[in-house]
This record gives sequence, C-alpha cells and structure tokens, in this order.
Amino acid sequence: MKTDKKVVTFGEVMMRLMPPGFLRFVQTRSFDVIYAGAEANVAVALANLNVPVDFVTCLPENDLGDACINYVRQFGVNVNNIIRTQDRLGIYFVETGAVHRGNKVIYDRANSAFANVKPKTFDWSKIFTDTEWFHWTGITPAVSESAAEACIEAVKKAKEKGLTVSCDLNYRGKLWKWGETPEKVMSGLLKYVDVLICNEEDAEKIFGIKAPGVDVTKGEIEADRYRFVTEKLKERFPNLQLIAITLRQSISANHNKWSGVLYDGKKLYVGPNYDITHIVDRVGAGDVFAAGLIYMLLHNDDKQKTLDFAIAISCLKHTLYGDSCVIKIDEVEKLMKGLTTGRISR
Repeated sequence: MKTDKKVVTFGEVMMRLMPPGFLRFVQTRSFDVIYAGAEANVAVALANLNVPVDFVTCLPENDLGDACINYVRQFGVNVNNIIRTQDRLGIYFVETGAVHRGNKVIYDRANSAFANVKPKTFDWSKIFTDTEWFHWTGITPAVSESAAEACIEAVKKAKEKGLTVSCDLNYRGKLWKWGETPEKVMSGLLKYVDVLICNEEDAEKIFGIKAPGVDVTKGEIEADRYRFVTEKLKERFPNLQLIAITLRQSISANHNKWSGVLYDGKKLYVGPNYDITHIVDRVGAGDVFAAGLIYMLLHNDDKQKTLDFAIAISCLKHTLYGDSCVIKIDEVEKLMKGLTTGRISR
C-alpha cells in the first residue's frame, strides 16, 4: 500500500558501536558499526513501508557524517534537509545482554552536531511543504537546551501548518542533564501533539503516572491496568487524540512478551501478546511500533487493526540485528494471521 502523504522525522542519528556476540565492553577488542537514532529508525521503517519520509538532523561535515547519510539514504529516506556543521558525531555503545543479564547502553553525545543545534537552523516552512505528519521523540529535547528550543520551534510550525504531530516520550534518564526537568519541558511540548506513544514506564518516569498494581521490574504487566495511565494522560493533555503504550514483559534478556494498548479517549484497544523466545536485537522495537502506528493511521480508521499491525511489525523487529527495520508488509500480515512457525519461503 503506497501513499503520497509525506512524513517528517526530527532527531539525532549516531554511530552505534556494539561488541560482537555477547561480549561485554571490558572484554571486546572490536565493535560492530551501524548508524541509528530513534527518529532515524522511524524514518527507515516508514520508507520500507513505502511512505515518503524526510529525516531532519545535524551531522558533521566529515566522512563520518557522510557515512550516516549514506546509511539512512540506502533505505529510501530523503536526506536533503540535513544540515552539516563542524561539530562531532554522537556515539552510543550497546552491550547485548543474555539470560538474566540485561542490555547496557553508554552515551557519548555531548557537544555533538545535533546537541548544538539551535532554533532557526532549519527552514521548517519549506521542510513541511506537502507534509502530512511530523514525528519527534522525547530524546530530542533531552539532548540539550538548544535542541529543546529547536524542537519547540518545529512543533509549533507543524501545528501552524496543520500537520498531525506524534511524539514518542522515550524517557532517557542519562540524557536529561542540562538543567530543566523533563516534566516541565515535555508538558510544554505535548500541548502541540495529537498522537502520543510511550512504553510501560515513560509516563511514570516523566509525569509520575503509574499503572496501579504493576511492577515492571518483575515482568508483571497487565494491559487493562494501563487504562488508568491513558486516562490520566488524556486528562492532563486533552489535545491528545490517541495514546498508545507498548507493553514489554521481560522474562529474560532473550525472552520477552510484547503487546500494547491504544486509547482514543473513549475506548481502550488491547493488542495481541506475542511470546518472543529468542530475541536477536530488541533495540529500536519501540521506534518500529511508532512507524507501524503512523503508517496505519495514514491509511485507515480501524484502530484495532492499526494497533495490531504496529505490535506485529515491532514484534518482528526483534528478529533483526541493528536498529533499522526492513520488514515487508506481507510479512507483518502473515504474522497477524497467526503464521508464526518461521517456515522457509521458496
């Protein structure tokens, strides 16, 4: 299903360095290199679903910046609105956990090209021409005060232009270091948002809104209990038209259950619960959920089908190494029909 409705995403893309296999940082003598970031991941997934998408960011004017652009562009993402500067490329390190040892992430992105972005860097009026949707995440304003100001500028212009605006809360406690609380910053930004996406902990970490009787550290998550969270978010931000929450039950680092809910202000839709027993790479699954949600909302009004598709495509992301999702629509539809045996296609 192809659409002419363009989506714009805005955020930082970084070099991701990962020890091969299940080695720890202190053991490894080499790193696998790819390029990733939440908003870039959404852009790649949407492009793979045949949605025209622009990714907007700042990158250094050097070979590493070129490598980032080449990586994103190969998936069909438009990169013509990327600004180049003399600053550095952000980096993050991922250590893959196993069994009862979880993943570990270390950031090295202070004073990166994107962290130093300022308002008026981008011509948003031009960028938003012929655009239907604008997507950003809570990582962008967490990076720096100037990035937060640039994000505010972008969402205001998007609403002025009549775009649908979506946000994934994506709370990153290691990033909110520049002086303002995430609650204050995100409260101001969410006034311009139509579709809010978060995981089972984001609303608690940012706004203190917690599902009653749930302990995510013990893997105890019941979908119906997240009605409370969605209702409280809607009460606080009445402009929100849809609120989606991904639900991850971590049995071990390699074995998770994956589901989600969607709330439209009246009804709570509950999606299927997939048992993912052999995770290849879980990083980026929430971004792919967001992409699946956006893709479906651009094409139909069936909220249950929209949620089911978003959960299914993000479930399949767990089978792919790296942040980028290159799952085809027919693969998602097969999973939604219950074809889960992984038989060879020939």
